[in-house]
Amino acid sequence: MLHNYFKIAWRNLLKRKFYAAVTIFGLSVGMTFALLVMSYVWGELRVNASLRNAGNQMIIRSTWKNPDMGTDIATLGPLGKTLKQDYPNLVANFYRFDAITVAVSRGDKHFREDVQTGDSTLLAMFGFLLLHGDAHTALNAPDNVAITASKAIKYFGKTDVLGQTLTLHNFLGGKQEFQVTAVLDDLPDNSVTHLFTNQAGIFIPFSSLEGRKGSEDNWGFPYMVTYLELQDGVKPADLEKPLKQLLQTHASADFQQNLRAYPVPLQQFYRETNNGLVKKMVLTLSGITAFILLMAVVNFVNISIGNSSVRLKEIGVRKVLGSLKRQLVGQFLAESLLLAGVAMLFSIGLFELLRPFFVDLLGKSIGSVTSLFPYSLIIPLLAAVFIGLLAGLYPAFVLSSLPSIDSMRGKLKSIKEHVYFRRTLISIQFSFALFVFAGAAIISRQVDYFFNKDLGYQKESLITVAVPRDWTPAGLSKMQGIRDELATLKEVNQASLSYEIPNGNFGGHVGIYKPGQDSTEAVHALFLGTDENYAATYGIKMLAGDFLQPKNSAYLPDRIVLNQAALKALKYADPQDALGRQVRIQGFPNAVTIAGISADFHFESMHEAIKPLAFIHVGNANSYRYLSFRIAPSNLSKSIAAIQQKWRTLMPDAPFEFTFMDDSLQKLYVSEMQLKKASQAATLLSVVVVILGILGMVSLHVARRTREVGIRKVLGATGVSIVALFLKEFLLVLLFAILIAFPPAIFLLNKWLQTYAYRIAISWSTFAWIGLAFGVVISLLVFVQTYKTALMNPVRSLKGD
Repeated sequence: MLHNYFKIAWRNLLKRKFYAAVTIFGLSVGMTFALLVMSYVWGELRVNASLRNAGNQMIIRSTWKNPDMGTDIATLGPLGKTLKQDYPNLVANFYRFDAITVAVSRGDKHFREDVQTGDSTLLAMFGFLLLHGDAHTALNAPDNVAITASKAIKYFGKTDVLGQTLTLHNFLGGKQEFQVTAVLDDLPDNSVTHLFTNQAGIFIPFSSLEGRKGSEDNWGFPYMVTYLELQDGVKPADLEKPLKQLLQTHASADFQQNLRAYPVPLQQFYRETNNGLVKKMVLTLSGITAFILLMAVVNFVNISIGNSSVRLKEIGVRKVLGSLKRQLVGQFLAESLLLAGVAMLFSIGLFELLRPFFVDLLGKSIGSVTSLFPYSLIIPLLAAVFIGLLAGLYPAFVLSSLPSIDSMRGKLKSIKEHVYFRRTLISIQFSFALFVFAGAAIISRQVDYFFNKDLGYQKESLITVAVPRDWTPAGLSKMQGIRDELATLKEVNQASLSYEIPNGNFGGHVGIYKPGQDSTEAVHALFLGTDENYAATYGIKMLAGDFLQPKNSAYLPDRIVLNQAALKALKYADPQDALGRQVRIQGFPNAVTIAGISADFHFESMHEAIKPLAFIHVGNANSYRYLSFRIAPSNLSKSIAAIQQKWRTLMPDAPFEFTFMDDSLQKLYVSEMQLKKASQAATLLSVVVVILGILGMVSLHVARRTREVGIRKVLGATGVSIVALFLKEFLLVLLFAILIAFPPAIFLLNKWLQTYAYRIAISWSTFAWIGLAFGVVISLLVFVQTYKTALMNPVRSLKGD
């Protein structure tokens, strides 16, 4: 019986090739997008799941009453180690790290790498797969280094490199040899090795690099990423009192008043970090996928019901010959399942075809069909069965319930009886498409706003290069000399040496207060270490005074520049009122003089309002990380080549890896850029599904009403009026869909925009253009498909040819 069902179903599909093609392609688009998103979601849910004892592993997060005093993903340096020492019944293990960027060399290979300097417990605690080495001893000595397989191949051309050495440039201008004691298999994305920087592939012990010591034992250092592994049966809540006790015992009074530390399971943390961006992305893409898939199913249902007029006599003949209702239901369900099955096969092919594009879209790896086996076979098969049953169930029962006599006569009352149901389905489909389209439009406008808004500095023709570090007075003097030599190039307009660039990564917060005030009244400001050329290089406007010191003057210590936000927070009347005043800085022995006031500019992303900010000369601490160059915009490649040539002369063993400031800014909005691309792709798919649905429905309308068109023409109807007859139904449905889709879209998009301190305003003109665009597309499709019928000879129309 089943064989006959599918045999007849196949013949029916071949007989109605156009409708079958429209339905199969529509379902394939929806199922392909669903498979891609499911693969992405599965990968996101599996982050940190493969770690050893993953269920017991936590990260210590921090909540600050004054958010400018620290960050939520880090805590005080010694906290994790002290927890393990004082409460071994609760904590089984710990790992802490500080992320740094270091020049790494091997022979004539010189690269700047993201390095984790951390505890020796890393490999044993997390259970990363080792290709070579011992997890328990690999990082025990200060000159040991563990690297991933890709780094081993990058520097040595092979993975079996135990005993080989890498040269790391330290922070005192020297070089240190590190012996490779472990080679890890390349690591999947996880929050353990992919947090502050790009995923680390080089791991060294704490305090092993000269010039970078002490933070792991410093209770005043609030930027230590700390992981814990709890004993079996211990819950995160069990650490609440121990954490509070340790802070009361060891932390400063200021930290005690402002800091609350608490553990969060690693898998939960990954989804919640960065204001829950991963969770929002997963939910958003899952919702969009459900919409698109449902739209494809709606197309199927609509076309199946609309196509029922073609099947009336077939149904009547079957009933007269003794077919039972369940047999008719089985036949129609077989057709539905066959369509879904063919669509599934197409979707698997499209999955492999579109997977590279989707990987680029989201910046996440997605497994191939073979790597996801057997899930890549089982899930699409189950999806095909589910969609086939869901899409075919209603048409099957509607058509099988028709009276035999009406079926034999070709009458189908249910076409009119269920016209409102079909219109409702189309309205839902249009509503989903309009909702996605509106979301993509607003997201695109907001992301474009990030890059078009005046940031308070000039980001064009600006490049930054990380430099070797020698944080001694002699090292600073040498690097300032290199800066000055590079600045003499005719291709360089300005050059500056600094610890920070405007990419959101800052050295820390420090409290500033007026003399006579208590330090607890301090205004916490971002502290940027720069030279006197920074404002000129970045085009930051000065409202009063000099940027740290007068031009061409010798270094003047104990001077500071404040931005407008800091000026306001310190309650100075205006820039001139603050100029020349002295302020105190927490941790500084001497008062400092306000040398100038700069205009506000965006140092962080636009998620955050511009905060109080202070500039202090790099000579105060002798620490620096970047050279910034404003280059001639007429020939960027020539300018960069000239800088690189001079660089190799001045620093032959230092890598020249430059970044345009525009590219650095994009890293602040990676999730938003991904969401923009995903929403645009979803919009395209939604439009494709809507177009396929309209094509199918209009074709069926025209086929069913051909005789009606002939009668209308005989009675004097024009071609335009006949086109308008078909168009009216779809435009009314579109109007209804607009009323359904736009109000919730405005509400949800407004909530999304509220997560940004600086955002666009939603205007009705955007939605008006979206509605108009949909109306034009629908009108063109209906016109193209109906105009030929409208011009047909009435005699042919009446014959039904």
